[in-house]
Amino acid sequence: MSSDGREALVRDLDLELRNLVSRSVLFQQAVADRLGMSVLDLNCLGALVQRGPMSAGRLSEENGVTTGAITGVIDRLEAAGFVRRDKDPKDRRRVIVTPLPNLEAQIFPLFEGLAASLVQLSEKYSDDELRTVVDFMQAAAPVTQEETVKLRAAGRARK
Repeated sequence: MSSDGREALVRDLDLELRNLVSRSVLFQQAVADRLGMSVLDLNCLGALVQRGPMSAGRLSEENGVTTGAITGVIDRLEAAGFVRRDKDPKDRRRVIVTPLPNLEAQIFPLFEGLAASLVQLSEKYSDDELRTVVDFMQAAAPVTQEETVKLRAAGRARK
């Protein structure tokens, strides 16, 4: 493939990723609205469900927000019955946030339609193609997280 062809392909990939991210943000907002929470609250809850219990500090780092903002998130999620706070048995000054088991019944149904549609979409790709897509997404997620943290830090530095 010529370099011009590759450059065009990379530009198309960038545009399509932006389109996917924009639509994903709107979907996340719709889910958050249905649950009566913010997108940040939903993202934090998603991180806890995917990666399991974690400290408030780690949750703050993963979402690129201050520990003060995370305290508010945890307060709201706890009040809604989605998480509980526990003292870290190794360091009583730290708080471990644990998702509660009732999430499946309340939240997972909101994602069922999207999940089914994505399974159907995946049928048109070979296993090797899907492995490539998964590999790309796994590599792109940390890059996006790092850029989010940088943007937030730069914004706080200007204030």
